[in-house]
Amino acid sequence: MRHKINVLGMNIMLLALVSSCVDDSRLEFDVAKPESIQQGEYLNDYDALKTYVDRSAHPDFKLGAGVTVSEYNKQGLVYRVMNSNFDELTAGNAMKYNSVVKEDGSMDFSQVVQFVSAARNAETEIYGHTLVWHAQQNKEYLEDIIADQELDVDPNATVEVVDGMKDYSTDPFTGWVGGPVQPVVENGVLVVTNTEAQPNFYDVQYHVADGIPTIVGARHQVTIRIKGSTPGEITMALGTWGNTADTKIPISEEWNEVTAEFNGLVENSFVMLQSGNYVGTYEIEWVKVAHQEAPAVKVPRYIYESDFSDGEPIGGWGNGSTREVINEELVMTNPSVTDFWAAQAAIDFPEPLIEGETYFLNLKIKGSTDGQVRPGFQNPSDYSSGGDFSPVSFTTEWKEVTVQTTVTSDAASRFLFSYGDFAGTIYIDDLKLYYEESMNKIPLTDEEKADTLTFALDNWIAGMMEATDGYVTAWDVVNEPISGVDNDGDGFYDLQSAENGDPENNFYWQDYLGDNFVRVAVELAREHGPENLKLFINDYNLESDWDDNQKLKSLIHWIEQWELDGVTVIDGIGTQMHVSYHLNPETQSSKEEHIVKMLELLAATGKLIKITELDMGIVDESGEALSTGKVTIEQYKAMATFYNFIIQKYFEIIPASQQYGIAHWSPTDSPDVENTWRRNEPIGLWTLNFDYRKHTYAGFADGLAGEDFVDSE
Repeated sequence: MRHKINVLGMNIMLLALVSSCVDDSRLEFDVAKPESIQQGEYLNDYDALKTYVDRSAHPDFKLGAGVTVSEYNKQGLVYRVMNSNFDELTAGNAMKYNSVVKEDGSMDFSQVVQFVSAARNAETEIYGHTLVWHAQQNKEYLEDIIADQELDVDPNATVEVVDGMKDYSTDPFTGWVGGPVQPVVENGVLVVTNTEAQPNFYDVQYHVADGIPTIVGARHQVTIRIKGSTPGEITMALGTWGNTADTKIPISEEWNEVTAEFNGLVENSFVMLQSGNYVGTYEIEWVKVAHQEAPAVKVPRYIYESDFSDGEPIGGWGNGSTREVINEELVMTNPSVTDFWAAQAAIDFPEPLIEGETYFLNLKIKGSTDGQVRPGFQNPSDYSSGGDFSPVSFTTEWKEVTVQTTVTSDAASRFLFSYGDFAGTIYIDDLKLYYEESMNKIPLTDEEKADTLTFALDNWIAGMMEATDGYVTAWDVVNEPISGVDNDGDGFYDLQSAENGDPENNFYWQDYLGDNFVRVAVELAREHGPENLKLFINDYNLESDWDDNQKLKSLIHWIEQWELDGVTVIDGIGTQMHVSYHLNPETQSSKEEHIVKMLELLAATGKLIKITELDMGIVDESGEALSTGKVTIEQYKAMATFYNFIIQKYFEIIPASQQYGIAHWSPTDSPDVENTWRRNEPIGLWTLNFDYRKHTYAGFADGLAGEDFVDSE
């Protein structure tokens, strides 16, 4: 099927070489053609590539090529070669997000519009590449629109920051007691009764609150809600043993909130009341320690958060106790009363907590009977305390509790519930452990980030569909979504993400939209695109032999998951195939075997199949890629045979109804220039600048024609 025509190619070079000797009549001797020229002369007999496709056998097949849009738009050599040889073109970069979207979010589609106009006039189709990808994104813009939002703060304003609180409507009395009077909690208040005056005011004293984080040198306000059976006064102190500040506070027969101010003397304080001189009964509802700060947002930084909907309990041990998840609640049981530490539940963290930092525990809790649980942090290497929370009391009704403590060890990396002194069942839900950061910015919630990015994606896809004016009817809707790792152990590779990828250079939409990002992209493309739109998922290494095509198997699995909603439809799969011919025969055989496996797996999906970015280098027996200048004629012919194999296997294995096409990604060899695709590799069907055809052109054309490549010698 070789047809001699006047084309740019080998003819140009041959004409130059021949005329340089034939046209010089002064030469009296013949100059023999170089062997390399003689061996390439047969390429002149080949026609344009797209003429070799049997359109009756492959009616929907499109022969494509990657193109540099700026060169194509000049409508010179590249324009003519592309239009004459290929049915369809794919923009190398011009239709990607970063080529269009600017730092301020504005979009410039002028180059795209010009490309579409030029291709339309030439009646050459365009394959869209790509709507969603993690690479070549305007990372600065995307990260800016989901960044923390600045707050408008009055620099002279202050707000109350609560350092600690004891509320006897929910909390038991757990403080130290000195003297003959024992405070008790009755009906949600702390009751203190002194029937006779003691010799000294400090003969009746106790800690009304313990473990309060305070700031040395800062002014703190201690507020107590209190009333007495008779008017009088008692002493309030803030600090620690040997280092306290104290003052007198009044008691009246009515409930009052009484506030006293103290300078912080230590970082961890108790609030002590001394009432040896007061005769009668007084009651306390709550006590609060606070200080004033410039206004700032307290942002929780979670170290653990679970609503137990995943069915995973936390670990634990001791006294035959159990921990399990029932009806999405953590259920902890202890069969008998023993030491409080004899039954425990634990959460271990990969890194130690921050010594000196205040951590908060928030949870919903109830029990089979009234009781309490003791939460705290621990150093697991020697079981020493790393900071204890106040005991959390509970009843048979759900209540939400928040307690806090300061971490006292640089090796605390375990959270514990101790509940050996309670016999029965404890129910816990919505368990959170966190510390707070003060800042003058407020972060967007996960939902707000997802909404913001969906809006940006909508603008982008709508703008691209408008710019292409319905002419581009097939797209890589998502490019390269699959990683090469299976961190969750489900047997399939995970999606690409910052965790397994390159967050320094890439922006991973799926990190914010979840695995739903493909469904969102498909929905937006169909909303804004033409009615006959075909959407492909495109990825590389689907022919990989080192993992037995596991990446392709994973992609097929993910497509099945995305389509489970009954709405999302993915029309096709694109396989890039940036391959190499291997001079090691065993390696080459394995590569060919897994290309066949890939095509069989793709065919079994029933979807349209496109080889989207086919090109080929060559690798020597030691595994090193050969540069263009080092490749021999015989090696080029081996590459031609490999091209021929790939194309014929595509036609043989992929049913005609699924054959969307094959696109050669780089029709010319790669220049020896930094930051170019497959730099200085012999990947083209033409030499650099389309100077002449290569042997690979023949292997490619023969494959399209359904014929074997035969050495021309």
